[in-house]
Amino acid sequence: MTAADSTRDLVHLSGPALASTLTSSSILVLPTGAIEHHGPHLPLSTDWLMADLISRGVVEAAAGEGQDVWLLPSLAYTKSDEHHWAPGTMWLNADTLLQTVVDIGRSIANTPARTIVFYNGHGGNIALLQVALRELRRRFGLRTFLMGSNMAGGDGTNGPDEHGFGVHGGHSETSMILHLRPDLVDMTKAERWIPEHMLDLEYVKFNGGPVHFGWLSNDFGEAGVVGDASEANAAWGAELYQRAITAGVASLAEIARFEHPILEPGTLS
Repeated sequence: MTAADSTRDLVHLSGPALASTLTSSSILVLPTGAIEHHGPHLPLSTDWLMADLISRGVVEAAAGEGQDVWLLPSLAYTKSDEHHWAPGTMWLNADTLLQTVVDIGRSIANTPARTIVFYNGHGGNIALLQVALRELRRRFGLRTFLMGSNMAGGDGTNGPDEHGFGVHGGHSETSMILHLRPDLVDMTKAERWIPEHMLDLEYVKFNGGPVHFGWLSNDFGEAGVVGDASEANAAWGAELYQRAITAGVASLAEIARFEHPILEPGTLS
């Protein structure tokens, strides 16, 4: 490879080079973000930035350890209907996004690679991508996986006083963007946006509770944020970023050795 070919961006290869470089062991990573309202302090590109930049760091670090992993261009427009009310949110219907992902899977099935990993930066995509994992496996026999920028682990997904409600534009997301793109954050507008009336609920919760509920981001206030961004800082964002890189590289290594059969085309429907 020349210096120009040394990146892990799959689309920088020519078609013939792709066909001769990829094998059935190659792993293709597709970042999925969002362009959506994130309150007055964060850019619309928050989730796309996290998916795009962190997945790149993961893929480059994994390749540096000898893994056969490649990065696809990220999807920016995804399922963000919970923020439909806010100007600037760009969203697709669930069926549109699912069909888009299926079509991408069909195209991947036409390469030697047999594994696709969605690296997701937006919580609103998770349920749909979980459906897509089985759809792509059933239709095309691909090995399919989902992971994402929330892989920090431990207390990484919530700030010190968010009580499990740091789900959108709060401490961790704001800290991450302060690390990745501080020029896009306005901390003079960062506040505490926690639905205090929900703190004593035992079953109905955003994360970890047995009862799920449908919600729109402005159900909890006109700011459209659920979390506490007031104490966010770049140092915590840098730690979360490094945790995500470490966990992502380890996850890809496990995916590579995961024993999951490649289905023959004749068995698919």
